[in-house]
Amino acid sequence: MFVRAAMFGACLFGITALAAADDAAPDAARIQAAREKAINYLKTAQASDGSWTSPQQPGISGLVTYALLLSEVSVDDPAMARALAHLTSFRQPDGGLYSPQTAHKNYETSIIVLALTAANSDGRYDDHIRGAVAFLKQIQWDGDEGSSPDDPAFGGQGYGSHKRPDLSNTSFFLDALKHAGVPEDDEAFRNAIVFVSRCQNLETEHNTTPFATKVNDGGFYYTPAAGGSSQAGETPDGGLRSYASMTYAGLKSMIYAGLSKDDPRVAAASEWIRRFYTFQENPGMGQQGLFYYFQTVAKTLHALGSNEFVDAEGTSHAWRRELSEQILSLQKSNGGWLNPTDRWYEGDPNLATGYCLIALHFCVAEPAAVP
Repeated sequence: MFVRAAMFGACLFGITALAAADDAAPDAARIQAAREKAINYLKTAQASDGSWTSPQQPGISGLVTYALLLSEVSVDDPAMARALAHLTSFRQPDGGLYSPQTAHKNYETSIIVLALTAANSDGRYDDHIRGAVAFLKQIQWDGDEGSSPDDPAFGGQGYGSHKRPDLSNTSFFLDALKHAGVPEDDEAFRNAIVFVSRCQNLETEHNTTPFATKVNDGGFYYTPAAGGSSQAGETPDGGLRSYASMTYAGLKSMIYAGLSKDDPRVAAASEWIRRFYTFQENPGMGQQGLFYYFQTVAKTLHALGSNEFVDAEGTSHAWRRELSEQILSLQKSNGGWLNPTDRWYEGDPNLATGYCLIALHFCVAEPAAVP
């Protein structure tokens, strides 16, 4: 069940490394230099206990560890050894990997699973991953949580506090399942796609919520649960505005759950991102959540399986090169990144740098790398 780091990226979507002579390819030398600076920065920023930013909230530490492993830092590097020991110290009797002091059980467990699968080439974390996957399935909003299939919350994941599920946390949950080798026909994926479909501004038999007809542009918003919410705000008639980071997250989730490119939901989401293709901002949110947007874009376009992306005007974009160049242009002299528009913790250079390293990994797309 548990995917080994050396083979996952080679086979998941059949994408091979970009040829060095390809004019559309990203500048591998510049990306590698930027990665090295970022790696050095993050190693310097690591606390002696193996954490980043907070020793009691392992979400950021898990994401940074995952990013460093994707950036080819060895699992046996002393910084990685400290980081992985720190992350596994959060293993709970229920199988989850989270701090009991936070309300982020799904978020933290999902991200730590990403890190552990990236470090698991020799199977050392099989038991941790197996227990964490079982825990994540157990806390998914379904019948066990009293959520019936007609409940807008059904199939989703939240931070883990059981306030409400949302698309961002559901997307991390599905990332974790995919990395752990859970098949796309698993019940957890089938239930999740029910929730994901209801986060889309698209009236279909899969979305009969009151929000589906009010915007109906194919994009995605944060959640239809508990009255619905979009970080991009509402239309005058109460519609939930679509925005890019959630639209890419929704599209990626649908691909991971096995929906084909011909599915109307996938086609509508793809058309939305064609209309709003840019890396200068997170469309619908401006500079808010920009680095989260970068890593979500990179994962999603990688999953679509092409090195080129054609926008609504018919212009073909070498997205790997364009995205990597934008990310490199924002790197600070110390090797890190941070977002001056400090929302969702992107003013924390550890988190922002982790996001950017993840995005750069997908821009380079080595066949032996873990997505």
